[in-house]
Amino acid sequence: MSIRKKYKDIREATIQFCSHLEIEDFSIQVVPFVSPAKWHLAHTTWFFETFILKNYSEDYVEFDSNFNFLFNSYYNNVGDRILQNNRGNMSRPSTEKIFKYREYIDSKMQDFLEQTTDKQIIDLVILGLNHEQQHQELLVTDVKYMLGHNPIFPVFNEDFNLIEDKNKSDNIVKINAGIYKIGHQGQDFCYDNELGVHQVYVDDFEIHNQLVTNGEFLEFMEAGGYSNFNLWLDEGWSWVNTNKIKAPLYWHKIEGEWYNYTLAGLQQIDKTSILSHISYFEAHAFAEWKNMRLPTEFEWEIAAKHLDWGKRWEWTNSAYLPYPNFKKENGAVGEYNGKFMSNKMVLRGASVATSQQHSRPTYRNFFGSTTKWQFTGIRLAK
Repeated sequence: MSIRKKYKDIREATIQFCSHLEIEDFSIQVVPFVSPAKWHLAHTTWFFETFILKNYSEDYVEFDSNFNFLFNSYYNNVGDRILQNNRGNMSRPSTEKIFKYREYIDSKMQDFLEQTTDKQIIDLVILGLNHEQQHQELLVTDVKYMLGHNPIFPVFNEDFNLIEDKNKSDNIVKINAGIYKIGHQGQDFCYDNELGVHQVYVDDFEIHNQLVTNGEFLEFMEAGGYSNFNLWLDEGWSWVNTNKIKAPLYWHKIEGEWYNYTLAGLQQIDKTSILSHISYFEAHAFAEWKNMRLPTEFEWEIAAKHLDWGKRWEWTNSAYLPYPNFKKENGAVGEYNGKFMSNKMVLRGASVATSQQHSRPTYRNFFGSTTKWQFTGIRLAK
């Protein structure tokens, strides 16, 4: 597939998802960590304008001089930016203008890509497209959070439940002790945090091929899992009590029955479906209750070829740290991953919200221990 066709297809996928939103939905930011849909549309466009067109396209005319300040996310090398929790305050520029911005940049990019053959620039475009795919997943999770906290639980799309998947197998995978290679080894795209192929030693371990289901987690809840301090890490126990956490995100008990909000609306819990929207602290406590544990990210990668994965981001018991010989790029691109290697846990796999062709066994996702709004799940090991 040509780079122009790939660019067009990925950019159009973002617009297709947003076609189910009402105009009022585009600007809402209900909590600081969830960004408005309008901001995602603009920020992903800003990436191509800032890193490609401004630097490499002759005679390029900037669309709006305010947009660098408004839609820069965390790139200190690129200049000042608004605070993340102020993204929902931007009733202006209008959503209509943001769509015009995308059209303008897409037209300029198509013209530019028709002329350039520079591999370094093409690689940067591919990074931008993977960045767009990351934000496509964030759009799904952020829109769900926004609608899931609307008191009438509106339907986004009746065919977009996303959490009804069930396990296809229930076997246990046994891995022998040994030395294994970890890290991305191919020539295809990967992020810098996957590089630095190195060897690790692991002892014998077992890992479940199935993910924890709603029914299994409900048993944990009914057994007093949220009130048993022996199961929780100290920070997790404090978080549970301070925030009065009693269930996974989007679960609601109505007239004695458990329901959960899906993008297809509020629906009764299916006990056989795979659990979703769970924090690291909850995953760790559940594993303790089962007298098991979460796998390390290295165990997960070693076992991945034997596992059915891709439905939920799977918490591991590994802190997000650099691999040996990890090297940050110079400038703004070097801010992409490296500066977040603190106070985060690694998740492996992919989720039902992950864009097509945006997953691989070496992908290292990372979030804080209380994160619940992503499509996260639990795989047990021992």
